[in-house]
Amino acid sequence: MAEEGFLTTEEVLEYLQVNLRTVYRLIKAGKIPAVRVGRQWRFRKRDIDAWLESQRSRSGRGVATSSRQAVPVAGRPRILVVDDESAIRELLSKTLALAEYDVDLAPDGRTALERLRIIPYDLLITDLKMPGIDGLTVVREARRLKADIPVLIITGFSTEASAIEAVNLGVSGYLTKPFRVPRVLAAAAKALGE
Repeated sequence: MAEEGFLTTEEVLEYLQVNLRTVYRLIKAGKIPAVRVGRQWRFRKRDIDAWLESQRSRSGRGVATSSRQAVPVAGRPRILVVDDESAIRELLSKTLALAEYDVDLAPDGRTALERLRIIPYDLLITDLKMPGIDGLTVVREARRLKADIPVLIITGFSTEASAIEAVNLGVSGYLTKPFRVPRVLAAAAKALGE
């Protein structure tokens, strides 16, 4: 880490586990505390930590984890994350919220389908193998409800058959677990046409 508690851009990328584009977007929007030194950005670690804490407390109120829905911010893409692993849901929720997306969470396919029927999502991110209704069924139903919804599949149980079916369903991305957060952010941005 840099002297006096300042971080370089590269250190912030690693610290926040986001991509460069996301950091610049946050700086431009005035969301992340940064100081310009010549042609470089510097970040005071304590300011980043305080900002992260404020984001966590906001996302704790704003991110839906039960039947309650988040209040979307106008103009921000709304993403539904479906995964039966709570750690994966929380990681994706925090990461996507930091990248300024509105995120709703579903712990299973049934809950996801209920939400898809009432909320017009901009992107669906789903696990493949879940108890009850699996991810491919969720994708098929999502496409029936909104034919052009972009879909990312994240799975720890990839098979050739599931990958082929995902391609046939026109998914925008197919990532395997364990995944790197920057890859998910890049895939989400690409699927949303950003």
